Amino acid sequence: MYTIGEFAALGRVSVRMLRHYDAIGLLEPARVDAGSGYRRYSDDQLPELLLVAELRELGVGLDGIAEVLGADDRGVALRDALAVRRAEIEASLAVDAARLARIDRRLRRLEGEEAMPEITYRTVDPVTVYALGGRAPGMGPELVGPVVGPLVERLDEVLTRAGRPLIEPAVFWYDTVDDGDELAVHVSYQAEPEPRPGDGYDVVELPRAAVAALVHRGDMTTLGESWSALLSGLVADGYRATGPTREVYLEAHGHEPGPDWVTELQVPVSPAG
Repeated sequence: MYTIGEFAALGRVSVRMLRHYDAIGLLEPARVDAGSGYRRYSDDQLPELLLVAELRELGVGLDGIAEVLGADDRGVALRDALAVRRAEIEASLAVDAARLARIDRRLRRLEGEEAMPEITYRTVDPVTVYALGGRAPGMGPELVGPVVGPLVERLDEVLTRAGRPLIEPAVFWYDTVDDGDELAVHVSYQAEPEPRPGDGYDVVELPRAAVAALVHRGDMTTLGESWSALLSGLVADGYRATGPTREVYLEAHGHEPGPDWVTELQVPVSPAG
């Protein structure tokens, strides 16, 4: 039998961590002295401790480790836990790779090696659209995307059922919700020259507006970067944003954003001051 100190040293963990594993029922001692309360661990428990230590080093959570230790087929459970953790690390690496790419672009622009995206200023004509709206919990692709997808699918369905054509380019626009974090999300297709109301969709006229515009190329993973460039650029040019922002999907094949997509970002503006 091992004392708690000896067992901790063999497993390369702290005594405090062993006490925690005991408290949560993850790895209880083989024996506890009734009088002194001293914990004793057996030889058979050492492989379990080493497995716990390894999985913790790999970033597997305590709940996942408990599932492995309690599984009828520990080999299968271990493979499942490692596969889940591998997928988590891959996702994290992808996020970090995107951040590195963004940092590199920023550095190149600071050094003058890459031009800033071009911002244009013009007046867009009013356009009548068939639209649906929803709410996102906040701004950013990770919050807006899960709302946009179902909205577009629903709009496709109701317009097709009503016999309305799906005329591109699609236009999305966004409004803040009064004093809240939520974002009002609207998706739409162009209406025919003589719009026809119907069940399940709204007929909306987007007004004429003076806008600052920037063309974003590719999927939505770097869309936030393009929006940031547009908004900071228009401020530097002496303008202020005056209305809901729009995304006009000039080239979009299907509903899954890809590298060949071309999206114009528009912000209604007026001269600052």
